[in-house]
Amino acid sequence: MQQVKSEAFLAGARIVDPRALPVPVRSRRKFANNFGRAWVLHRKAMLRGVAIGMLVVALGGVYQARDHIATGAMILGEVAQGRFADAGFAIGKISITGQTLTSEQAIFDALGIEPHTSTVSFDVEAARQRIADLPAISTVSVRKAYPADVIVTVTEKIPVARWRVDGITFVIDAAGEQIGEDRGAYSELPLVVGDGANDDAMAMIRALDQYPALKEDLVALSRIADRRWDMIYDTGLRIQLPELGVARALRSLNTYQSQYQLLDRDVTVIDLRVDSLVAVRPTKTEADLAKDEAARKAALAKQLLSTQPFPLPARTRPSETVMQATTPQ
Repeated sequence: MQQVKSEAFLAGARIVDPRALPVPVRSRRKFANNFGRAWVLHRKAMLRGVAIGMLVVALGGVYQARDHIATGAMILGEVAQGRFADAGFAIGKISITGQTLTSEQAIFDALGIEPHTSTVSFDVEAARQRIADLPAISTVSVRKAYPADVIVTVTEKIPVARWRVDGITFVIDAAGEQIGEDRGAYSELPLVVGDGANDDAMAMIRALDQYPALKEDLVALSRIADRRWDMIYDTGLRIQLPELGVARALRSLNTYQSQYQLLDRDVTVIDLRVDSLVAVRPTKTEADLAKDEAARKAALAKQLLSTQPFPLPARTRPSETVMQATTPQ
């Protein structure tokens, strides 16, 4: 290394205030070096953190503006509906077929069609599901016929009986579910009465189907305490069936009817609740018959007393005086 004499170095020197000397930028350079080193080593993690931060900020902004966004979306939807309707796609005709128990108004309400609803934006599947939830509906088809028609075809559940409870008569299906009110169109269906009668109606109806003679003039099946059945006929006859062994009791009753015409007798109650025993209650008991006979005899005696073969002579009361009128002279 070449050495410089002190004289030559001092010859070009000048006096400088130390405070005027520049400050080295070591801190800035150190930060840059550290950032560069971190970027090289952890670039993916840093990018992921930046993305997460930006997403959080964006979600916060959306949450703050949620009311305005919802209002804007609603306005856009209404504008789109209006444009489709103005273009000739507003629903103008709704065709409904296949319903008997279900009213057209109930189906129309389930469709959810407003005055300016267009066929383009009408949600067929949502409407179909709402109609399928109606009590009497078994299957339903909803389709759009452009430009402005909606066609609804329904298949209803099959009614098997009428159920009267709390003064109202419903129509029920094979599962015992209410599928509508009976407005007089299903009078040929069997009638079951009482709480719980709908749940066990089909079992009793199927049991009676084996004995057509027992179904003649049968008015209703009455459920007693949700445990057993009574059969009620139009003559007022009531047949009390047991809680258990109904099939055996019906078989015995059918035998009694075929051999002895038990149902045609002058009785009001036939009690089959005890196995191997038939108890009957006549329309009139022996006491009633005795009273009727006594009343008949009393009426006959009264009639005999009031009818005489010859007229009796008239009686004159003792206080009566017979006076003869005379003509003055």
